[in-house]
Parts: sequence; C-alpha cells; structure tokens
Amino acid sequence: MKDKIQIFENNIIRSVWDDEKEEWYFSVIDVCAVLSQSTNPKRYWSDLKRKLKQEGASETYEKIVRLRMTSEDGAHRQTDATIFGIQSIPSPKAEPIKQWLAKVGTARIDEDIDPQIAIDRARATFKAKGYSDAWIKTRLQGIQARHALTDEWRARGVKDDQYAILTNIIHSATFDVSVKQHKQIKGLKKENLRDNMTPVEMALTTLAEVSTTEISKTRKPESLDENQAVAREGGDIAKRARLDIEKKTGRKVVSAQNAKDMLEAQKQVDVLEGTAEEKVK
Repeated sequence: MKDKIQIFENNIIRSVWDDEKEEWYFSVIDVCAVLSQSTNPKRYWSDLKRKLKQEGASETYEKIVRLRMTSEDGAHRQTDATIFGIQSIPSPKAEPIKQWLAKVGTARIDEDIDPQIAIDRARATFKAKGYSDAWIKTRLQGIQARHALTDEWRARGVKDDQYAILTNIIHSATFDVSVKQHKQIKGLKKENLRDNMTPVEMALTTLAEVSTTEISKTRKPESLDENQAVAREGGDIAKRARLDIEKKTGRKVVSAQNAKDMLEAQKQVDVLEGTAEEKVK
C-alpha cells in the first residue's frame, strides 16, 4: 500500500492505494472536515461514530478500516479509512465529493498505465494555484528525487514510520533547523512545507535527498543507525552548498517566505507584464 495526499477544492484528503484490491481508501477525518466544515473534524468524527453505534448503523463500520497514513508531523499512524464518503453527514458537498472520489479511482488506473499523467496533473494543479513555471519545475524535480529516495529506503528495509525520522535528519543537517522549526519560521500549521519553500530551499532539499540516495546505493546500509548516518552525510553535502550561497549573497537561505507571499509576488509580476504588453500594443 502507498499513501498519497489528494486535493479536493483546496482541501487535503489523505489516501492509501491498495494494490491488491485496486482501490483508494480515504481518511475519514479528512472527508469529515470537508463535508461538515467543522473546525475540529476529529471530535466531529468521534461524536458521529458514537451516534452511529447507538443507532445500530453497522453497515457504516463494515466500510471502515484502520490504515497507516502520514500525519501532520510526518509520522505514519493508524487512521480510520473508507473507500466511500461518509453518507451520514448532511452536506451540500456530498454529491461533489462522491463524484470526485470516483474520478480519483479512475485517475489512479490511468497513472499506472502512463506515469506522465501524474506529473502533468501535478503541474496543472500547481499552475492553477498560481505558482510560476520556474517554481513548478523545481518542485517537480524535488518530487521525483523524493520518490527515488523512498524507493531506496524501502529497498534497504526502512519501515514507513521511520521515514519521518530520516527526513528530519536530512533536513536538520541541510538547514540547521528541524522540519517543525522550519514550518514555524514560515508560519505554517497543516500546510505542506515543500509547497511553501523558496526555489533555493527546494533545490537544496533536492540536492540533499539525491545525495542521500546515491550514498545509500553505494553504502547499502542495513540498520536504522546506518541509514541515519547516510542521511546526515547527504544533508551535510547540501549544507555546504547552503553555506556557500549564504556567503556569496549575504542572506540566510531559510526564509519566512511562504506560498501566500510567493503567489502574491507572482500576481504582481503578472500584472506588470500584462501592463507592459498593453503598452506595446
């Protein structure tokens, strides 16, 4: 099984693909957040489960399973998941999300046939959000590097719930701040850190992960301790590049700039370019 973040109307919905059953399972809590618009979807789902149990809605539980999904801190934890939406929540978004769930299932099969579809879909999603072409190119390179790294970890016997540990080691070695600290600097909570990185931050993250992958292929670490050592070495390579950049520019690489800032700046550039084109005409 592989977990993946899906996006429904700018809402994050965690999911897991079951290769054997060839079906997506979606986080019940994330679906509840969309349907109920609750500020505390965990509590909402807990109360709803209690109510459904009292009402004897056993068919609901037959569709619920417990699967490991990535939590906000990057760890993999057991989460209630379902193939379908939660029918017991009255919401104007009930029908749209049912149609979306069906499309996601079809899209997964298409991506298996042609992986380029997944890349094109990611590019279109970032473009729709307003990111620049240069940023998108760097982000997609980072995604490919990350997949190569997790494939290497899997080959070395690293467990899914250990990925967050190794990722944080690479990140801390590269930037001298942990993933959590980096998010705090940018004022992020649930948002994806990499979607809020500057091009330089992303490029260094990619360098660190590519370096870690290549060292791992050569060293072939067998234990978690050995993988941690490789992760530090990969991060140290990117750290040296970061320090060189900071020395040449006189500015710290770790930035408080987030996606909101970058997208607003991009809008201003688009407006200026549009004005210039009008003047030329």
